[in-house]
Amino acid sequence: MKKKIVYLISLLLFICVLLASCIRADKPDADEPAQNTGSGFELKQNYIPYPVQTKTINGVDYLMSRSPAGKYGGTLVTSTIGEGPKTFNSWNSMDATSSLAADIMFDALVTTDPYTGEVIPKLAKSIKILPDKKTYIIELRHGLKWSDGKEITADDVYFTWNTIIFGGFGNTSTRDAMYIGTELPKVEKIDKYTVKFTTPKPFSPFLRQLSVPIAPKHVLEPVTKKGKRAFASFWSSNTKPSDFVTSGAFRLKEYVPAQRLVYERNPDYYMIDEKGQKLPYLDKYIILIVGDLNNELLKFKAGELDTVGLRGTNVAMFKEQEKNSDYKIYNLGPDTGTMYFSFNLNTRKNDKGKYYVDPVKQKWFNDVNFRTAVDYALDRENMVFNIASGVAAPLFTPEPLASIYLNEKIAQGHPQDMQKAREYLKKSGFYWKKGKLYDKYGNRVEFDMYTNAGNTERESIGVMVKQDLEELGMTVNFKPIEFNTLVSKLVNTNDFDSVIMGFTGSPLEPYGGKNVWYSNGTLHVFNMRKTPQENKNIYPWEQQINELFDKASLELDFDKRKKLYEQYQQIVYDQKPLIYLYSPVRVTAIRNKFANINPTALGGVVHNLEEVYVK
Repeated sequence: MKKKIVYLISLLLFICVLLASCIRADKPDADEPAQNTGSGFELKQNYIPYPVQTKTINGVDYLMSRSPAGKYGGTLVTSTIGEGPKTFNSWNSMDATSSLAADIMFDALVTTDPYTGEVIPKLAKSIKILPDKKTYIIELRHGLKWSDGKEITADDVYFTWNTIIFGGFGNTSTRDAMYIGTELPKVEKIDKYTVKFTTPKPFSPFLRQLSVPIAPKHVLEPVTKKGKRAFASFWSSNTKPSDFVTSGAFRLKEYVPAQRLVYERNPDYYMIDEKGQKLPYLDKYIILIVGDLNNELLKFKAGELDTVGLRGTNVAMFKEQEKNSDYKIYNLGPDTGTMYFSFNLNTRKNDKGKYYVDPVKQKWFNDVNFRTAVDYALDRENMVFNIASGVAAPLFTPEPLASIYLNEKIAQGHPQDMQKAREYLKKSGFYWKKGKLYDKYGNRVEFDMYTNAGNTERESIGVMVKQDLEELGMTVNFKPIEFNTLVSKLVNTNDFDSVIMGFTGSPLEPYGGKNVWYSNGTLHVFNMRKTPQENKNIYPWEQQINELFDKASLELDFDKRKKLYEQYQQIVYDQKPLIYLYSPVRVTAIRNKFANINPTALGGVVHNLEEVYVK
């Protein structure tokens, strides 16, 4: 064990040196000042973008490019694993792949500045916050059009927020995150290009919540009038590309299920460069559906992909080959998402009178001593060493390691400790017979564990979790399944024992995860509740988290908000509804043929896809 730790430290030092040499635009000289966003987030980088500006030409309020002018033409090919999108309805999407496929075609009022972390205008021309800190006046850009030629106006904004989101159509996560107590913000149309949002109280996450795509009222209003079922099936994955009415820089040209998504440039997009050329520059943006991570890497090596995320095991090899290759490698820092293992804590019955989880297993999973034993049994250092090749760090909190709200004390975590794990199990009456674990009623501990097939990293984690828990005497049936099937198990049917999964996240605002942590949240997967009646019976610690998120949302002082979010992390660490595993370092390779590549920790390598061009 001592040799392993020494070797691990040596490898980590090697990787750190190697990654330091990988950094390009996102690493400044030592004497370069950090950019202070005013939100507690500081980001250093070499590239200083042009300021956010609007230029009005012939009555159209164009958004100015923040990078040097480029030229038209070319294609950028990227990838996604799995089977492809379930829907192109951005407001009904429940998974990352569908959101990726849909959101590229639609713009929101605002977005997060990938360089500074600030909220900046997108479809909005200006944002004015009144002194009461509750009133937001948003003026739209004039002269913008949907892809069918109809003008984008305040009617579209009002419809999106008042009907789709606040009306509970599609995925209700955004609506749920907008509740302030029992009230939702009010939205009013002031004139053709101006809307006013009013919150019941000052609400610190509000502006970031406005980053939801705006929908074309003239297309979707007739659908909403038919009801929520009709809306949920609208713009399905079978929709003809020509039927989409969009506002984004790219529009869908072709979708071949399980093979590829092909997008073409929107020639009437509202962004221009310093020469007055309309962006985007690329003719096409293609997303190949590659099935699994190994296939993704093979396609990059074969030249079929222009960019790829590198897992730890591949970083050293790709870095070694970089000087004689046609790509560059960028280190983007710790992953902004989180990877976890979780049990299903649901003790209720479904509408057919059947328990979601076997009553015998319910007792194990809802025992904090059992969950704590599992936490201590997991060898995170071994996962980092063997799966991520040291290009990662153990994770113990629901906030990513890059979060400005990170509870640093909890983030230190603890090493694997099988002795402690056994002590916790003994506290709850568990015992061993011939190496197998039994509960105090004589039931042998055996359960199923799922993850999404094709994600070889999670499949490898599953193998190691299974080994660690079997060392404790548990029998774990590991079952990787297709991603969309897994999502349905977690969110719809809730019929699973345990799962290895991940959540996307933001280092800037924990409140975006309210749908995971609020007791009635749509992604409260470890204890899913379907009705208001079910939400009346919650654990005290779940209620504490509810209250902390409510308090944090109404607190405008950063330091006070941080303390509240540190408390929620402490509760999650103590109760372990989700047991966190490790946080990879994001390393990405992209072909040298592209220009205006200005990677940031917040945005990644092609956050400015509209500005990217082929040299």
